[in-house]
Order: sequence, then C-alpha cells, then structure tokens
Amino acid sequence: MKIAIGCDHAAYELKEAVKEKLTADGYEVLDKGCHSTESVDYPKYGHAVGKSVASGEADQGICICSSGIGISMAANKVPGVRAGLVHSVHTAHMTKQHNNANVLCFGANIVDKDLAFAMVDEWLSTEFEGGRHERRVNEIEDLDF
Repeated sequence: MKIAIGCDHAAYELKEAVKEKLTADGYEVLDKGCHSTESVDYPKYGHAVGKSVASGEADQGICICSSGIGISMAANKVPGVRAGLVHSVHTAHMTKQHNNANVLCFGANIVDKDLAFAMVDEWLSTEFEGGRHERRVNEIEDLDF
C-alpha cells in the first residue's frame, strides 16, 4: 500500500517519525513535503497529499500541521478526498469505519509521537463498515455547491 504524507514546518519532526514507522511496517511512503523545519505554508502540502490520493498515485494519505485543522481543510478542497481530523485512537477508528476517510489528519502540537503512531495503526487497520454509512459517504461526494 502506498501512503502519501505531508506536513508543515511545525510537524516536520513528527512526519519524519511517522514516515519511518510506516516504512518499517512495510508501507511505501510518498513524501509530499515539507522537508525541514523552515517556515512554510501548509495548504500546498495538504493539497499535494489530497491530489496524490484522488489521482490514485497513493492509496491513502496522512497530513500533519501544528493543529491538523488547516492542512485538513486544504486536503478536503481536492474532489474525492475525505480528510478526517483526529485526536484520539477512537476518532481515528471512527473516521475510517463510518466515514471511509482516505486522508488522516492530526496536529503535532495536539498529539505526541506514541499517540500519533497508535492513531495511524488504528486507522490503517480499520475497515469501512459500509451499509448506512456508505449512503452517507455517497451523499458527501454528491454535494454540489
């Protein structure tokens, strides 16, 4: 499985740790940046991860910024992306089980490395439940503004 990952400068160190863990677990990781702690703007990295997932270049995506909020908004601007902002193992589980999120987002200033690893593991191992949730996910995809 290919996982695209992106972050801003505030999350660079956590992204590198998550990337290392994913690689050790046998995943192919596509690093969409950033590549240092030098100040950058998160939207382009959230968008890059979203485009990678929506195009099929990656199967899933992970976005990290200081809070997770802004980068999740940027990823969600890409049609076909369902980026879920999480802060616990439970929310990581639910974002996949009920919402079939294809991009996981969290904040480096909100969760520590151990919790980030646990959330990523939970999200990657959880299956979409389908059923009534599939109808709702389809409704999200069909929203037209």
